[in-house]
Amino acid sequence: MILNTTYTNKEHDALINNLVGSPYSFLKKFKMKGIGSSRMIIDKVSPKLQRALLNGPDINYANIELRPKGILVRITRRLDNFTWAIPYYQLYTYMTSGFSIHGQGEFLQFKNDRFLKNNKEFIKKMLDLKVVFTKDYYI
Repeated sequence: MILNTTYTNKEHDALINNLVGSPYSFLKKFKMKGIGSSRMIIDKVSPKLQRALLNGPDINYANIELRPKGILVRITRRLDNFTWAIPYYQLYTYMTSGFSIHGQGEFLQFKNDRFLKNNKEFIKKMLDLKVVFTKDYYI
């Protein structure tokens, strides 16, 4: 589910919280040593995301936020912000020429550069949380 979150909307917040869980508390964020990635450069996207989000030749950035039942991919395009909510059970990741996130029939690939290398520990944390989630709910 992709939402335009440039402006605060209570309905969008409720939808996101129902899908991927409410945000972690301050203490939990501190214990986890952070729940957000630094920004990464978007290299390729699926055709549907291309039409909806990435118009023009500008460099587009995204970052990832961890939630209890999934992740939020926050995409910045000029002055607009979009949020892609992906539950862990729909999340698939691949490391090919860059790091890519797949879910809900769409994908987003990040450029393999210094920004991605800085997020290596965060990506490992995200994948570990996905394993814990699937172990708790599907076994």
